[in-house]
Amino acid sequence: MISAVFDQAEQRDPIHARTWIVLVDGAKAQIDQIHTEAELRGVTVHIVVDFVHVLEYPWKAAWCFHAANDPAAESWVAAQARSLLAGDSEQVIADIRTAAKTAVLGEDKLKTIEAVCGYLETKSPYLRYDTALTRGWPIATGIIEGACRHLVKDRLDITDARWSLAGAEAVLKLRALISNGDFDPYYAWHLKQEHRRVHQARYQDRLRLAA
Repeated sequence: MISAVFDQAEQRDPIHARTWIVLVDGAKAQIDQIHTEAELRGVTVHIVVDFVHVLEYPWKAAWCFHAANDPAAESWVAAQARSLLAGDSEQVIADIRTAAKTAVLGEDKLKTIEAVCGYLETKSPYLRYDTALTRGWPIATGIIEGACRHLVKDRLDITDARWSLAGAEAVLKLRALISNGDFDPYYAWHLKQEHRRVHQARYQDRLRLAA
């Protein structure tokens, strides 16, 4: 799938003149494959980990320091979120570790804290949200997931539905055309192509002989 996405990107930008941004959920195997494809194709990519996904980790840390439903946890996470958006993941890691040293935490919570900090350290090259926001890059996949739900799930994931690959792809292409407001020009083009295939291509030899 990642190779197919790179194929489509190269069709749109064959000389690699545009800025390539890859928005991911943070899976290591996924990121490794993206780097491999980029290297094979000689293109520079900017990888951004979904901010909403990353925000789950400060929340995990927050519940190590706060009781369940404590409103102070939200304020604490908001402060970490602002630091992340400013591109300062190192500060977030430092704040969490400092808080862990001053708090009295059990072994399980200490393991959670270390897992959170380890995740943020590993993903730090892809958490440059300050750069992304300045340059107008996306930082969350919500719009993509929403499109998938609207285009795919709402139509294909219905009771007792069975789809062939070709049939599902045809339906999804039509839904995309309709959602984008491009169906009318597409259908005019489709009729023209059908006319050429059925009539012009079939009878062109007879027309030549008659001439």
